Amino acid sequence: MSDAPPLAPWLAEPLRQALALPRAHAVLLSSLPGLGAFEAGMALAQAWLCESAEASGRACGRCAACHLFAQRSHPDAHWLLPEQLRVRLGWQEADDKKKPSQEIRIDEVRAMLGFAQSTRARSQGKVVLIHPAEALNTVAANALLKTLEEPGGSLRFVLVSEATDALLPTIRSRCQAVPVPQPQAEQGAQWLRTQQPALSAADAVALLRASGQRPQQVLDWLSAGLTAPQLAGFARSVARAELGDFIGWKPEALIDLLQRLCSDLLRVTAGGPPQYFSADQLPKARQAAPLQAWAAELRAARRHATHPLQWALWLEALGVQAQRALRQACKANP
Repeated sequence: MSDAPPLAPWLAEPLRQALALPRAHAVLLSSLPGLGAFEAGMALAQAWLCESAEASGRACGRCAACHLFAQRSHPDAHWLLPEQLRVRLGWQEADDKKKPSQEIRIDEVRAMLGFAQSTRARSQGKVVLIHPAEALNTVAANALLKTLEEPGGSLRFVLVSEATDALLPTIRSRCQAVPVPQPQAEQGAQWLRTQQPALSAADAVALLRASGQRPQQVLDWLSAGLTAPQLAGFARSVARAELGDFIGWKPEALIDLLQRLCSDLLRVTAGGPPQYFSADQLPKARQAAPLQAWAAELRAARRHATHPLQWALWLEALGVQAQRALRQACKANP
């Protein structure tokens, strides 16, 4: 049995499919956000470098190559991640003098190209892992194309993307795509409770429903301080413009949750069932027009979510917008 880090069960099949492509020089793991596809990408890269792989092709987790990979010191592995993500993962220290970039920039791709041209140090070839691939800015993506098409030698690429539509078509066409599926509700809930044993089965189901069956997103919510009772009362808090509990959240995460609430209310006004919240948690919305206007405001806010000037003030403004929209939507039709 492999000693490599265990994978979430829904990641096992895409990893198997990727390992069944022995001649693929570039594999694109395509996923929705919040499914943990990066872990599958790491497992694939480690398996390609493992010197005592299991019969299934998965990494053994015991050989010298696996230990080097786990410590991110394997001389034949190169990780191409945005600076902001590297800081969040604890892979590098934050620079107090500047905001970490959310893009993979041209100078980082050039450093990777230098790695690509170097001689391999061990026996299993060389691997570049790019995550999220959509973080490549246009200049960086174009600089990558030739090497991605003709890596040369034993170089292979693992690309992980949570927004494949944002990738250049020329990037996608050079890769063999392997989709990462969403887990079934019961499977996701069981796995979530192994990660958070204090979580009840009912709370795990409710949190997963609100996330759209994206377990990693639920873990992010929990680490940010969200509780199941807070989620159950989220619509009521929004209606009162009481969003202070979310001051520690990233703006895009809260806006995403507000968009889900707005989507459910629009569904209800159209006569359909809610998708993310239970019906008894929602206000009695009767009019769609105020909700449609609110949805447009949230889309505009999402475009600027990565660089708010004053998050506390913006949080208050989001609450006022939401309260106004819900009051108008819940009025009886004239």
